[in-house]
Order: sequence, then C-alpha cells, then structure tokens
Amino acid sequence: PALSLFLFTIARDPLRIIILIAGAFFWLVSLLLSSLVWFIAVKASDPRDERLQKGLLIFGVMFSVLLQEAFRFLYYKLLRKAIEGLVALSEDGCSPISIQQMAYAVAGVGFGLMSGAFSMINLLADALGPGTVGIHGDSQLYFLTSAFMTMVLIFLHTFWGILFFHGCENRRWWEIVAVVVMHLAVSGSTFCNPLYVGSLVPSYLLMAAAAVWAYLLSGGSAQNLRRFLLCKS
Repeated sequence: PALSLFLFTIARDPLRIIILIAGAFFWLVSLLLSSLVWFIAVKASDPRDERLQKGLLIFGVMFSVLLQEAFRFLYYKLLRKAIEGLVALSEDGCSPISIQQMAYAVAGVGFGLMSGAFSMINLLADALGPGTVGIHGDSQLYFLTSAFMTMVLIFLHTFWGILFFHGCENRRWWEIVAVVVMHLAVSGSTFCNPLYVGSLVPSYLLMAAAAVWAYLLSGGSAQNLRRFLLCKS
C-alpha cells in the first residue's frame, strides 16, 4: 500500500520526489539525534539494572517521538519559505505545489516511508537468524504483526502530516497537540508486545480516525467519496 501511494501520487512529479526525499532526510536526522541521546543515556547507566534500562527505553521512545514532531514543524517553516521563493520565480505568481500537497508528500509520505524502511531493515536483520520464531513458546506472529505495525505507521505519518500542517497554517495548535498525543499513544502501545492485540488494535483505530479527519480537512466530503466509489465525475 505504501508503494502504491508513491507510484500513483508522487512518482510522476519530479518536484514532489525532491520534497519527499528532503522530508525523509529530516526524519533521519531526528532519528540520529534521538538515538545518540538514548545511546549516551544507556552507556552512562548501570546495565545490570533492568528496571532502569526499561525506563531508559521508554524515555528514548518518547523523546524520539517528540523530536520527530519538532523536525516536522521545522520542515514546515522551511517549506513556507520555499513556497514564497517558488511564487517569486513563477510567471503567473502561483506556486507549482500547494502547502496541502507538501503536507502529504513531505511530512506525510516522506516521514512514513523512511520510518517504514527502517522498521523493515531491523526485521529483516533479525530474520537472518540464528533461531526460530516461537521455538520457546513465544508468539509465532512476530514478523506478521510487525509488518502490519509498519504499514499502520506509514499511513499514520501520512495523515499526521496533513493534520500537522493544517494546524500550523490555521494556527489551530490543538490539532498539532492531537498529532503529538496520537504519536505518543501509538508508540507507547508497542510496549504491550508480545500482546500484539494491545498495540495493533488501538493503532488501527487511531489510523481510521486520523484518516477521516485528514480527509475532511483536505476538502473531502461524503458526497465526494460516494462519487469516487461510483466512478462519477
């Protein structure tokens, strides 16, 4: 599904591809900084204290979420400057790409695809072995549920980008807070694993809510959806 989003909505437009790659780079920088902070915290602590190590892991995840959203905001500010430059250079005084399209292609799909790519790299590295999933009585659905979690995070980043940019554009700060809270909730739910129902079900419910919300903010309506399903113009 994530590949379909890229092929049908972004791949044909060179400007969207450039903006998507730049957005993915911003996500990588946020990951690098959060990983560095977590690594320093782990090295400076007692590795034999399991409770402390678990607390540091929770801290690292929450800090990473907040840093990702901070970089999403920084990239929004950068894109606003970029739009002003594109308008100044265009002959008709209009930007070739709107802020809504940037929200989707950059802070949305760009962040989501890079996040999903890193999730898949970690899973594929574990899949090389040694060992067999579930051999000691643990769940054998580790790779399957991880794939579903990766997909939901990609879609959530896409919807969060639209909500976040809309909040910034219209000074509706509660929308930005809602994005941060949803991101923290989804990331925090992964600590329920290996009880995968505790992480997948809430994540997919939040994804459905975020999808409807982003659709309405983008100008969608029930009538438009019905026309699309019936293939009417």
